[in-house]
Amino acid sequence: MTDDPLTAIERELMLIGRHHLSPVHTRVPGALDRSAYVVLSRLESGGPLTARGIADALTLEISTVTRQVGAMRRAGLVERIPDPDGGPAHLLHPTVAGLHRLAVDRAMYRDGIGRVLDDWSHDDREQLRDVLRRLNEDIEARQDQPWPRPDPARRSPSRR
Repeated sequence: MTDDPLTAIERELMLIGRHHLSPVHTRVPGALDRSAYVVLSRLESGGPLTARGIADALTLEISTVTRQVGAMRRAGLVERIPDPDGGPAHLLHPTVAGLHRLAVDRAMYRDGIGRVLDDWSHDDREQLRDVLRRLNEDIEARQDQPWPRPDPARRSPSRR
């Protein structure tokens, strides 16, 4: 094992990726697959997008997004809506069923991480949250791909 922090960080990120958003759909009937979870999360946090907008936001090929969105539309998770600004492309918007499924799956993931962090102090949990957010925001800034987040000043004190 090396003492190089970057090598250790890369390894830990690989390992966390292996655990988080694991294919729960193989164990929980009706659970979202990984791509649907990410697409619905993006639409929920940032509002409706075109398929091209989703591809750009998630740095995916448009053909990949088109296939994913097609499956999500057939499953009733997203719907096409006209562009309120009058643009020619339709926007994709999560359905009530899609948002419900997202909330159910998010609760499942949250409960899972909650069990892992059960014996961590509140301060340790906040520190982990802050470091992960900083890492993600720095990556997003370098890629010029910010992920929409709630304004921290508008969060209730219990959610800070």
